[in-house]
Amino acid sequence: MKRAYRLIPNWLRNYRRRWLASDLTAALVSGMLLVPQGLAYALLAGLPPHVGLYASLVPLIAYAAFGSSSAMSVGPAAVLSLMTVSALSPLAAAGSPEYIGAAIVLTLLSGLFLFTMGLFKLGTLANLLSHPVISGFVSGAAALIIVGQLPALLGIKADGETASIKLFHILEHLPDAHLITMAFGVTTAVVLIFSRLWLPMLLFRLGAPKQFARLAARLMPMLLVLCAIGLVHWLKLGDKLDIVGDIPAGLPEMALPDWDGNLVYRLLLPALIISLLTFVESLSIAQALAARRGERLNADGELLGLGAANITSSLSGGLPVAGSFSRTAVNAEAGAVSPLAGVLAALMMVPVLLYLTGLFSELPLTVLAGIIIVAAASLFDFRGFIHNWRYDRTDGIAMLCTFIGVLLFGVEVGIALGIGLSFATLIWRSSRPHIAVVGRMPGTEQFRNVLRYDVETHKDILFLRIDESLFFSNISAVEDRLLSELKRHPDTRDLVLILSSVSRIDGTALERLHQINKDLRSRSIRLHLSEVKGPVLDRLSRSKLLEKLTGRIFLSSYIAELALRHGNEAPPAEEEPA
Repeated sequence: MKRAYRLIPNWLRNYRRRWLASDLTAALVSGMLLVPQGLAYALLAGLPPHVGLYASLVPLIAYAAFGSSSAMSVGPAAVLSLMTVSALSPLAAAGSPEYIGAAIVLTLLSGLFLFTMGLFKLGTLANLLSHPVISGFVSGAAALIIVGQLPALLGIKADGETASIKLFHILEHLPDAHLITMAFGVTTAVVLIFSRLWLPMLLFRLGAPKQFARLAARLMPMLLVLCAIGLVHWLKLGDKLDIVGDIPAGLPEMALPDWDGNLVYRLLLPALIISLLTFVESLSIAQALAARRGERLNADGELLGLGAANITSSLSGGLPVAGSFSRTAVNAEAGAVSPLAGVLAALMMVPVLLYLTGLFSELPLTVLAGIIIVAAASLFDFRGFIHNWRYDRTDGIAMLCTFIGVLLFGVEVGIALGIGLSFATLIWRSSRPHIAVVGRMPGTEQFRNVLRYDVETHKDILFLRIDESLFFSNISAVEDRLLSELKRHPDTRDLVLILSSVSRIDGTALERLHQINKDLRSRSIRLHLSEVKGPVLDRLSRSKLLEKLTGRIFLSSYIAELALRHGNEAPPAEEEPA
């Protein structure tokens, strides 16, 4: 009995009856977004529309069983749909049975990767991608999505392996645009843009509560879908427009996908990339929500929740799912208190799948294209690029290169380039450590950079502070800086390295320190160390550096200055570094 109780999610154990009204309201509101987004993102992924509806049912319940976010809404997402079509297009024709089967296997592999990472508590993997790289990738993916949806929006045919070629073909065939299709699509896009930018302000000025005004704007896609269906049915335009067509009624059947070893092998890398991006994007949404609500978030629990959601999406014939920016915002604004809101929203899909699928058969594809384009446009991070470029040029370059990489070479190459740039940026920064010549602030025991403060220095004592751990890629830069500073201070007799920011010294750096100590001895310069951290000192004590060191180890730079200035052979009493 006790074990069974532990299987109940924490939020359900502590659920309060008074929360039910808020969760039910949030479910009704956010559930209205599941239908248009599910249909749209399934088409974006090259799958039949009902697959998106399947992915909006069981996965939400599975996430609630493991996830830790109180209001994150899980389901189909634009970027994941683009990555799905990118991974599957070389394997089969979009919409074919082979393509659908491959999508199910891709979803299952992504879920297994996520769930396994959660079991091994690998939540720190979210740090593999820097925020600028993620922003660059998402912005590039948004551009691909927009270019890819323009033909459906305008009612024209345009092919092309890259976004630039496809855009050129779109412009070339623009005079052939289908007027009725373009009218529906462009109107949808314009109304959605207006509702995002100005409708909340307009409703608020007319006296509507601020929360209602925001929710009304976010629910505009569902209203447009219903209006478009009504117009097509009333004006008998089903033969003049590309429409969704018949959607099979009924709930998804739970079944294991067909397991083809060769297919699994070819989908391993795309699945791993999708799982990593799913986690990073979803975690960023959940963290922002948790910070606003003052809640604690369990990254490993999020991995388990997202993994379970994707596994069940695969078993129910769905596509890859992740946390959604728009649906999560709607869910939170509508008052969701717990994951029960997501469960209730999923249950709302049951009557839709059983009885209302025929309602959406006359939905124009151009309307879904307009919804996708406006949603993708909101993913562009112009402010982030400007901020990164001004604050740290390397971050700005990484973001720009990832964006261009996605546009020129595709989704998988773009994200691989982003990961490579993340590590390259890290190595580049750490290989150029900040090293400062420091002196003592008059009347204090504090040592500061001579270039920033008016400090006291000594002709024969040189204090250098190293602000980075020492390892193979940066020790040469450190050595070059030491030699250059000794040239600037030819009267130096004592060199003190302040290691307060050094958390680790690897084997290569240790060997070079031995050589530096030996070279300084030949020049009659003593090498001292100060403010060495306990773990670093423990490792150094297992080497021969300390017994061969020409100088001493000081607890602080101030003690070092006192001892060396007065010519003491031994410093004042020291304590063991912490």
